[in-house]
Amino acid sequence: MKTEFGDSLDFNGKQVLITGGTGSFGKRFVKTLLENFNPQRVVIYSRDELKQFDMANELSEHHKKLRFFIGDVRDGERLNIACRGIDYIIHAAAMKHVTIAEYNPFECIQTNVMGAEKVVMAAIQNKVKSVIALSTDKACSPINLYGASKLASDKIFVAAGHLAGGDGPTFAVVRYGNVVGSRGSIVPLFRKLIDDNCTELPITDPEMTRFWISLQQGVDFVCSCLNIMRGGEIFIPIIPSMRITDIVEAMAPGMATKIIGIRPGEKLHEMMFSKDDARSTLQLPDRYIIEPTLAMWTSDRSEIPGAVPVPKNFTYASDTNDQWLSSENLTNMIKDL
Repeated sequence: MKTEFGDSLDFNGKQVLITGGTGSFGKRFVKTLLENFNPQRVVIYSRDELKQFDMANELSEHHKKLRFFIGDVRDGERLNIACRGIDYIIHAAAMKHVTIAEYNPFECIQTNVMGAEKVVMAAIQNKVKSVIALSTDKACSPINLYGASKLASDKIFVAAGHLAGGDGPTFAVVRYGNVVGSRGSIVPLFRKLIDDNCTELPITDPEMTRFWISLQQGVDFVCSCLNIMRGGEIFIPIIPSMRITDIVEAMAPGMATKIIGIRPGEKLHEMMFSKDDARSTLQLPDRYIIEPTLAMWTSDRSEIPGAVPVPKNFTYASDTNDQWLSSENLTNMIKDL
């Protein structure tokens, strides 16, 4: 499958497991897989039986290839059973909401950090070929628990190759920004308020900026990273930024706004990697790659064709980004939902 990020991994005849498979990313990933490949088996691993029931009905024509597995990433034994015979794991399960994580820190750690360890161990024990974990821009220089927990998760997956040894799975991380239309994000919130005939939209700060990516772009990027990963990398797509006020203008031109202030644990601008990461970061036309600082057992760290080191002290941040999302492009992204 060709994507805007290059060729996807070939999933034909493969067995794939996705944790958090009934979430926004998981549903789009599974649909993309089934529409473009002929996998042997796709395992949707998640906690919510109703979402699994609904997803099974929606994809009923593919029922022979799908396996719906009730389970929590905190449960290592259950994960170990689910991973039997699996070739590839996409780890999308996480506790993602900043304010909820701030109020429930133990739960956030159990899911995002201890769950990451459980996924790694299940992959090693079942001799999975490759594992790619979804991360967030909030993992760079985190100021909230969600970001800190995802940074810890990233470190676990980057270092997992050492545990796997020379004949074990390869592990990598994909890190990107806000997904247009994902559950609990600002676009569905604004859409609901507009549909309810609101007279103003709440914004945290008029200067706030964020990185934006569509759901399909996120799926395509993961598929392309699985195709080129060597182990221990953090892959970051080159994507546009947008101001919160521009989102309002795109969705409801001329609508009044009400400033409600930044929420606990929130940043004014997000960063994908800092100047300290720059020392080990390479750039390709469509992505940055933070290379592991410790050599992996199985990694061929030969030169990546076309990759160049980023400038010294370079940072990739939403406010200094040189790509900006237009109102027209955001509107098209929303229509694609």
